[in-house]
Amino acid sequence: MNKAIFLDRDGTINVDFGYVYKTQELELLPGVAEALRIFQELGYLLIVITNQSGIGRGYFTLEDAEQFNRALAQELEKHGVILNDFYTCPHVPEEHCECRKPSPFMVTEAMKKYEIDPSQSYMFGDKKSDTECGERSGVKSFRVTSEHSLLYWANQLKNNLL
Repeated sequence: MNKAIFLDRDGTINVDFGYVYKTQELELLPGVAEALRIFQELGYLLIVITNQSGIGRGYFTLEDAEQFNRALAQELEKHGVILNDFYTCPHVPEEHCECRKPSPFMVTEAMKKYEIDPSQSYMFGDKKSDTECGERSGVKSFRVTSEHSLLYWANQLKNNLL
């Protein structure tokens, strides 16, 4: 079985300007490329799990979100990082869909597709819904904050402290 790092997108990998979809606004958070490289070197698949309610609100399209995801993947490739997949929920919270975090749906779908062992996997995100999603999926989950950046967590994992 494989192991994976599940990652929220906006506010965890890139700066969250609110309804992020314009590729010209793509800005990696400090230390993210290095953190993802550490995870990758440790043998983890890197899978992005993102709620994008701006699609459901009509602010941008699914194609806009996918274009942003491609730009993000290309930017990280410049740093030697390969994102293995993106899972996107396009719904607004009021729709009560099955895929929107904190539902574990997107993570469990990725686990099936990539044969991922939840006991060897982690979820990182900047919101409570991210960590709840991870916990409901059976993976260890940690909050990304200004004090505990993604790079902090990558170094913790690298040093066997998680």
